[in-house]
Amino acid sequence: MMRLLLLLLLVLPGVVRAQDAETMPQLIVDFPETEAIPGQSLSLRLTVLVPTFMPKPPVWPSLEAPNLLVRLPSRSTNPVSERVNGETWAGISRHYRISPMVPGQVVLPPQEVLVTWQDLKAGEARQATLTTGPIAFAGVVPEGAEGLDPFIAAADLTLTQQIEGEPAAMVPGDSLKRQVTVKVTGVSPMFLPQLLAPVELPGVAAYPDAPQLSETDDRGALSGSRVESVTYLAEAGGGGALPEIRLDWYDTDDGVVKTASASGLELRIDGPPPGRSAPLEPARLALLAGAALVGLAVLWLGLRILRPALSRRRALRRSAYLTSERHAWRGLMQAIRARDHAALRPALDLWAERVVGPDPRRAAPVEAALLALGAQRYGGGAGSAGETGWSTLRGALEAARPRGPQAAARTALPPLNPGGAL
Repeated sequence: MMRLLLLLLLVLPGVVRAQDAETMPQLIVDFPETEAIPGQSLSLRLTVLVPTFMPKPPVWPSLEAPNLLVRLPSRSTNPVSERVNGETWAGISRHYRISPMVPGQVVLPPQEVLVTWQDLKAGEARQATLTTGPIAFAGVVPEGAEGLDPFIAAADLTLTQQIEGEPAAMVPGDSLKRQVTVKVTGVSPMFLPQLLAPVELPGVAAYPDAPQLSETDDRGALSGSRVESVTYLAEAGGGGALPEIRLDWYDTDDGVVKTASASGLELRIDGPPPGRSAPLEPARLALLAGAALVGLAVLWLGLRILRPALSRRRALRRSAYLTSERHAWRGLMQAIRARDHAALRPALDLWAERVVGPDPRRAAPVEAALLALGAQRYGGGAGSAGETGWSTLRGALEAARPRGPQAAARTALPPLNPGGAL
């Protein structure tokens, strides 16, 4: 049993006094077993302790690494308390289940846990990064199972097969479905390999379905199933043999290698064998070539006729966009983002001319924001106030912008009789 107690400090420039070190958070690494059969899990528990309390939960590492399966069982994180130097410290513990997927040694680099705790003496929350040492363990193949490829270790494994159709009496157009199901206990079904390998048979087309995996976790005890199916469609006379399925696996309860199998079957399709397409005659080849040339000529002529119209349409659309309210609004927003006083007024005037309805420059929030920006610019205001002024102006303009589609631009000239009197 390996139990590592690491007292880790958030080191700042300078020297940490001994009395300060005694009140810093602690990290306990509990890793009782360091060897497992590939597919079986090891228990790793990280516990964080603080002298007061944690206003925020710790930020835990993921422990992700190649050829490693890491899981968090149900209720993996729990509050704890322990006695440290005669005082009760509060803490949080996280439980990981680590499964090596292949044989061999695995060394996880030091892992970091970010802890936020309340320092009563300082009267504020502090943070500390606690680091584990390297975490080493190994996937070990038991004696007698060295030749398994792929290596599968489980408490129980069953293999069943279902056939829908008549493999010995098929004609073109008939179909047959082969489905294989493997159920395992004590290991995740993701360790199971492909069961139905591709097979090429004369006169037969194969249509495999995507494998279906289901997994259950009963308090850390994994189990599940893998289902594969292939539909074989008879297209012509022929057929052939679908091979037997054999799956060797190691029984962790009995400590021996066992074999699960499903019998093969023979497909027989009555009908003419698959034929080969006859070579094309020279006259037919010439006809096809002539048709291709005519098609290319028609396509070239059509493009030549339509290209000017398409170019004019593209130019009209671009011209309409350049004179639209949306384009003027983008220019105004660009001037605001650039904090460009010189470009602001021309962009605002151009946009206002293209807005349908009342002049947005006369809106009270817009006028107030413009006055504030002018006062900040010419009155020597602070930089932060200027940033607020630009943000206020943008918000006022967005509120003054008419909602809905912009149907047309405002007239460039004002009305001849705005007051209604001669």
